[in-house]
Amino acid sequence: MANTELERAEKRYAQAKARLQALKNREATRQRKLETRRKVILGGALLDLAERDSGVAAMVDRLIRNLAREQDRKAFAEWSAPSATPPPPDPETGS
Repeated sequence: MANTELERAEKRYAQAKARLQALKNREATRQRKLETRRKVILGGALLDLAERDSGVAAMVDRLIRNLAREQDRKAFAEWSAPSATPPPPDPETGS
C-alpha cells in the first residue's frame, strides 16, 4: 500500500508541477504581448508626432538609419521624414 500511496503522491506532484509550468508560460506570453502592444502604441505616437514636429522627424530619421538589421530598415524604405512645419505658437505664452 505504501508503494501505491507513493506513486499517487508522485503523480500529484508531477501534475502540480505541470500546472505551475503552464501558468508560468501563460504569464510569460501575456507579458510579451503587453510589451509588443506598448511598442506598437509608442511607435505609432512617435511617428504621428514626427509628422507634426520637424525635430522629432529628424530624430526618427536618425533612428531608422541607425537600425542594425537591414530588414528592419527596409520596413521604413517608403517612409520619409515629413517636412513638418514648426508647432503653432502657444496662445498663453505667445511663443
